[in-house]
Amino acid sequence: MSTVADKTWFGQPRGLTILFLTQMWEMFSYYGMRTLLVYYMTKQLLFAQEKASLIYGSYTAMAYFTPILGGMVADRWLGKRNAVVLGGSVMALGHFLMAFEPLFFVALATIALGNGLFLPSLPSQINDLYAGDDPRRGRAYNVYYVGLNIGGLMAPLVCGTLGELYGWHYGFGAAGVGMFVGLLIYVAGRRYLPPEAARPALPADTAAQAGQRNARVWWLLLGVGIAATIFRGAYEQIGNTLPLWVDTRVDRAWGAWTIPMTWFQSLNPLLVIAMTPLLLMVWRNRAAAGRESTPAIRMATGALIVAAAYALLAIAAAVAGDALAGWSWLVAFFVVLTLGELFILPTGLGLFAKLAPPRLGATTVASWFLAVFSGSLLAGAVGTLWSRTSHAGFFLVLSALAVSAAALLWRLDRPIRALE
Repeated sequence: MSTVADKTWFGQPRGLTILFLTQMWEMFSYYGMRTLLVYYMTKQLLFAQEKASLIYGSYTAMAYFTPILGGMVADRWLGKRNAVVLGGSVMALGHFLMAFEPLFFVALATIALGNGLFLPSLPSQINDLYAGDDPRRGRAYNVYYVGLNIGGLMAPLVCGTLGELYGWHYGFGAAGVGMFVGLLIYVAGRRYLPPEAARPALPADTAAQAGQRNARVWWLLLGVGIAATIFRGAYEQIGNTLPLWVDTRVDRAWGAWTIPMTWFQSLNPLLVIAMTPLLLMVWRNRAAAGRESTPAIRMATGALIVAAAYALLAIAAAVAGDALAGWSWLVAFFVVLTLGELFILPTGLGLFAKLAPPRLGATTVASWFLAVFSGSLLAGAVGTLWSRTSHAGFFLVLSALAVSAAALLWRLDRPIRALE
């Protein structure tokens, strides 16, 4: 291993901290803009709810489709480091363009294009920091996921507050500043990242064997991706229809003060930060006792927990009836949802990175984000049901989607174990 990778901060390679902080600020910019997007469309641009929901779903879908092309470009031509810098710069430009109403759709397209280069190229560098038998590698993705959520925690509090109280464009501008800060951190810390590996040609017989294994890998990852798509159709409602419920059907009063609706979206990343150390401790103890769950089973468990979270919202909506639901129901929902999220999302990213064929790290990680693309499209379509059904019924539909994802992941566990 590189001597750069051997140097540690907090018991992990220094490069993980650089990647952690870079992604933290990228998530600040992404979630800062996403926090405001539906409100901006319905309150400022005066789009109908169905149109705003479809635009939201289409934008988030494209932001996670372009990484497939960006991952290929990074693996074959640019390299991961150059792809991060170029993609981040384009994203920063897109966020600043959001400050200009006539450029709304141009800004969304610019952010999505930049994200295509940035998103797969950053996390795919995590594996390069560790030897193949390093036990820290599996937990590195959960540590990395905390960094994402610190950015997600700050975003509604900063961008959401600026946009809601002082003007939408202030919030969008703050998101652009966050992306620029992330770029500066990455460029300043590049010396802590290991050099990109050369691309040696494989012998013919080795290439043939690798091709057979790769085919099995891609089929299994396709199955996991379909499960993740179904799961995302439910999960992504936290930025789509859930804010509409919070705005109109939740009593946000706390004494004489009304809690800003965007603040509730900070609960999810705050809980990720709080829960992750405890969950990692439990998983370490289970591994030491020989009872560690396989990735697919862990992901299936997470999907079932998220199903329970949406069932809880269905109960809240049914109990409230025509009255407003108390905000404590929303807090309980986010506690359960976040626990399930920690089981499935970092584990899925780590599984894709672990099974990546040689020299296709960014492309394979991008395939995980392709599931986010298809899931976001599904979420946009599912979101159109919001105005056509009862709120309790809608939340039960989301619960059923998560259960379906869990069932598929359970079936995929055995073939994945055979491949490992």
